[in-house]
Amino acid sequence: MKLKLTLMTMTAAAAFMMSGATTAAAETTLETVQARGHLRCQVGPPSPGYYNLDAAGEWYGLDVSICRSVAAAIFGDATKLEIQSVSSQARFTALANGDSDMLSRTATMTMSRDTQLGLDFLPPNFYDGQGFTVRKDSGITNALQLKGAKVCVTSGTTTELNLTDFSRENDLGISNVTFDDYNVRDDTYLNGGCDAVTGDKSSMAGNIGSFPVPSDHMILPETLSKEPLAPAVRHGDSQWADIVRWSVYALINAEELGITQANVDDMRANSKNPNVLRMLGVEGNLHEGLGLGKDWAYDIIKSQGNYGEIYEKYMGHGEQGIGIDRAGSLNALWTDGGLMYSPPMR
Repeated sequence: MKLKLTLMTMTAAAAFMMSGATTAAAETTLETVQARGHLRCQVGPPSPGYYNLDAAGEWYGLDVSICRSVAAAIFGDATKLEIQSVSSQARFTALANGDSDMLSRTATMTMSRDTQLGLDFLPPNFYDGQGFTVRKDSGITNALQLKGAKVCVTSGTTTELNLTDFSRENDLGISNVTFDDYNVRDDTYLNGGCDAVTGDKSSMAGNIGSFPVPSDHMILPETLSKEPLAPAVRHGDSQWADIVRWSVYALINAEELGITQANVDDMRANSKNPNVLRMLGVEGNLHEGLGLGKDWAYDIIKSQGNYGEIYEKYMGHGEQGIGIDRAGSLNALWTDGGLMYSPPMR
């Protein structure tokens, strides 16, 4: 049973009098998490690459690693974590209500979500785009051939809205066949209930791998949308947003600096690079603004590796990966022509 914690509220400050007055202070998210002893991080129903369950029932994936990174930054222990699997329809409400401390689950950052839901979206950890999966024997080779088609789509997502926009813009008359569960969506498609299925291309690539005959299906070349997938927190606690934001940046910055899970101890002990020494807490006081210990970034990299290592393990060609090449994509480092970029850590 989920614990019901009181949402952090902004307490009206009493007017300061010359004789002296007190100001009521609300408990911060960091204080709540530390007092509880673990982080509550929201993902979605199992999805290849991002958040999935192994044979022992343990969660793994790109988004799970973001959760573990934040837990490591706070506690020095990435296992002090409760993973919550929440539906797409309930995800933002669960975060806004305080049932989750943060969200890390293939959620697209959009203007309305960032400004109207009481949430703050943080740096994207994956740049994606929406596409279509069809059967190779359908004769469909581009999205404009879907005129009058039935397309399976998950409800309560930007995917559903983008599909409607695409059909309207191109006068295709597509019928949206909506599902709460992507597994039911894909089963309906496989059983002939839809002519195509639409979703983020990375997710569809992972899902096709689980189809009975993956080679019978293909993803069409068109990309319908921009889908910057990013973690999110409740609006109003800038310190907490900073902790999650810079935990993501630490993963990217570590890759830029050549810090890996295997060499982080050696780099901390022997590096002459001031950027490395500051990030790993040997020099400076970067940790103080976050309210964390000086080893916060070291603990992240020691437990999770850098962004590139995590990507290869879960999105790329690692044992648990889904085979999406990073080279030449938006998810490459900025030095390699991608969008993965960390502001200076100094």
